[in-house]
Amino acid sequence: MAKNRNLHAAKTNKKDEFYTQLSDIENELRHYTQHFRGKIIYCNCDDPRVSNFFHYFAYNFRILGLKKLVTTCYKNQQMNMFSQNDSERAIYLEYDGTENETAVPDAEDIGINYLEGDGDFRSDECIELLKQADIVVTNPPFSLFREYVAQLIEYDKKFLIIGNMNATTYKEIFPLFQHDKIWYGASIKSGDREFGVPENYPLTAATNRVAEDGRQYVRVKGVRWFTNLEHKKRHEELILYKRYSPEEYPHYDNYDAINVDKTKEIPMDWAGAMGVPISFLDKHNPEQFEILSANDIRLSDTTPFKAHGLIKDKDGTIKGKPKYVRIVIRNRRLQT
Repeated sequence: MAKNRNLHAAKTNKKDEFYTQLSDIENELRHYTQHFRGKIIYCNCDDPRVSNFFHYFAYNFRILGLKKLVTTCYKNQQMNMFSQNDSERAIYLEYDGTENETAVPDAEDIGINYLEGDGDFRSDECIELLKQADIVVTNPPFSLFREYVAQLIEYDKKFLIIGNMNATTYKEIFPLFQHDKIWYGASIKSGDREFGVPENYPLTAATNRVAEDGRQYVRVKGVRWFTNLEHKKRHEELILYKRYSPEEYPHYDNYDAINVDKTKEIPMDWAGAMGVPISFLDKHNPEQFEILSANDIRLSDTTPFKAHGLIKDKDGTIKGKPKYVRIVIRNRRLQT
């Protein structure tokens, strides 16, 4: 996969304030309306004064039948966190649909409140709000993705969040995919997405832009929605048309599996393990395929046990030539 200049710059400069565009939120959340009715939605990386997540849920509060909307925002003492506003204190907002009955409310209509602490999602105050929530929906900082997801899993929360698909290969994240505890969302399958960034964000790539109103935007590759909310698209059948041949599907040197370079070329008649690109997860149907751990198909104990359970690095070779990271799968629905 090509190096992502914007994501790399964010990590280097410790700036990962990427503000999700409303169109991307609308395109994804329309697949989950059945999950939201009667629920408390928590956006815990969002300043309601600028967040499109707040805008979406406030605007659609009654249509979705929400019980409550809660947002929290980190105070802006460090510019690598969540708010572009110059707040001296962390803020939060709670909306239950009772204010401003005849119009779409904004943050000032509802009323901004102040937290005692700094508003970090790991703080005691924010954890208490998390415990009360039913579904968490936000764009967390990419640099804290591992820790953010771990907290959601610890507190057994439903969630819909944005991250980079490379996070799939993290040792903390891939087992969640393997055991069907997390999957990709419905709307983003390939390409890149444009995010708003603060005024002081370094615009280094040619794809960055400044709009007429002065707002800055960057394009980030490999973005995906990560969720544990069911949606219809994850159960769509992947149509297979190719058959196995040893010439087209060679075995790995260190694993009992064949290599498949493109998801659409998965052989319909191969019963064994297959190494496929991580982009396979865009098409993964858990009824059609099983995700395996590469550790279980090592051909020798000299092949290192990998914490992430992927075919990766120098051990993922074919006739000595390394392949890019592969997820190991097995077809549950063979076509002979």
